[in-house]
This record gives sequence, C-alpha cells and structure tokens, in this order.
Amino acid sequence: MKKTIIGTAILAASLTGAAYAKDIKPGVVYDFGGRNDRSFNEAAYKGAHMFSKSTGVSYRDFEIQNDSQRQQALRNFARRGLSPIITVGFAQASALEKVAKEFPDTKFAIIDTVVDLPNVRSIVFREEQGSYLVGMLAEMASKTGKVGFVGGMDVPLIRKFECGYKQGVKAINKDAEVFENMTGTTGAAWTDPVKGGELARSQFARGADVVFHAAGGTGIGVLQAAADEGKLGIGVDSNQNHLHPGHVLTSMVKGVDVAVDKTLKDAMNDKWTSGVYVLGLEGNGVYWALDEYNKDLITPEMKKKVDQARADIISGKIKVHDYMTDNSCPF
Repeated sequence: MKKTIIGTAILAASLTGAAYAKDIKPGVVYDFGGRNDRSFNEAAYKGAHMFSKSTGVSYRDFEIQNDSQRQQALRNFARRGLSPIITVGFAQASALEKVAKEFPDTKFAIIDTVVDLPNVRSIVFREEQGSYLVGMLAEMASKTGKVGFVGGMDVPLIRKFECGYKQGVKAINKDAEVFENMTGTTGAAWTDPVKGGELARSQFARGADVVFHAAGGTGIGVLQAAADEGKLGIGVDSNQNHLHPGHVLTSMVKGVDVAVDKTLKDAMNDKWTSGVYVLGLEGNGVYWALDEYNKDLITPEMKKKVDQARADIISGKIKVHDYMTDNSCPF
C-alpha cells in the first residue's frame, strides 16, 4: 500500500549542505491559462523557477492550448528523457495515467488529484480548510451580510472550495446569504476574465460586498470588478493581494510553489517517493495571506478569530466539510 504523507512532510525545509545525488531533467506541463495566469499555474511556475534558481538546474515547460496536447506534451517530454515531469491540474489525470504506464521508469507528479501508479506522486490540498478561514473573513468584513463565490469549471474540486467557504461564512453569521456562480463546464471556464467580472458584478448588484473566486485566470475579472465597484474580492491559489491593494480582502493560498520545488529536489537527492501527499493548514499547505496590501482591511478582532479557528481546525475541534468525500454541502 502506498503511503500518504500529511501536512508538514512535503513542506520541510530544503536540504542544505548535501551533495546532489544525480542530474535530473525536469519538465512542467501547465493547464489552461498557462504559466502567467497569476493564480494556480503561476504558483507551479514559481516553484520550478525557485528550484532552478537555487540549484542551477534548468527545466522545460509547456503551456497547453487544447485537450489533445495533454498527452502529446507528456509523451514528448518523456521521450526526450525528462524526469520528473510535473503536471498541473486535475484535468491532466487521464493523460498522465496513460503516459505514465507507457514510461514506467519516468517519474511523474500531478497537482490537485490522485493518479495511483508506482511512478506518480500525487499532491493534493485541503482547500476546504483555507476556504473556511477566508469565508470567516468575508462575513466579518461584510456590511450587508451578503457575500459571493465565483467558481471556474463546475467540478467537485471547485465545489470543495465553495462549500468550505460557505461553512466559514455561516460560522460567523448563520443567517448570512451566499451567492454562488460557476463560470462553465469546460476548460474555457478558467480563462474568461470578462465572464468572471460579469458574474461578480451580478452578485454585487444583489447586495454582496465581498466575493471569493476559485476560477484561475477568470478570477482576475472578479477582482477587477470588485475594485471597480468599490467592493472586496478574495484571491486564490497565489497571493493576489497586490493586484488591487485595498480591494482584495485576502487570498486563499495553496503551497503549490513549495510542493513543486520540494518534489524536484526530492528527485535530485534520491528522496523521490510516489504516493499521495496531502497538504492542509498544518505546515501552511494552505493559508490566508496577510501582507502590506491588505493589512488595513483585517482588524485585530478578525485576525484573532481566524487564528483561533485555524488552531481549532488543526486540532480537530472544528471539522470542515470535505465535498470530495461527501458530494453534498449542508451549509
């Protein structure tokens, strides 16, 4: 049975003072939106760049433009001897499963889903935990008791963000109203900032004054709409607080960059393992961002409540609903 490593293991400090065990030829295949989506893919890019800068090892990457390129990119990288090859996003799973079987001696990793093969490392996150905390912040910041959520592609993973967010909102105000919209049902849902802005504005028109997005590049439109309307947005995956200072309440950040950097260093140092790596609040696998761009929006009382909730989630006192294990949301 493959082992599952929880929380801090994958986020351990990088090895220092040790000779690298082998030369490696890393590759990264991004999902729709590409390396500069300012969100999920960009976090993976930053992790690969961080690895390259600290080790001097270059890497190849590829930005897919359509679904057919998923297998093509993975197979081309594997044929050229690249390893490990990191695939970004749950939508890469079927392509990875096929190609990883064809190249059993190549190391692969996938972010945001599980592919159960002996040469694949699967890295997943407890997005519901971070979303719960930003839901608390959203409701505490709201003056209307109405907040919103804009998702990208309507899939269980994004419902996981949504449900955790709603639970956090309701923890502050059980009578709060949460507006919800998904952008679409295809990969195009990640790359439509115009639609994201339209959905956010429709929620603002209904009385919401804080909107959280989990929509990749589409979410850039959500944050722009919040700034234009004088409201608040909440970023996702990467820290997006800087995009509209004073109008991004916080960001629900996933440690994709650290996971990518650690995965590549593990391969280089003969510490590679397959299996499932689960990252949550413990070890900062997910966290809410507080910095110079949003510090004036977060009161001491808000921070105190959220810090306590974080501790209670880690200890198990607060149970956050995981939509991926129970496809319902009771909030």
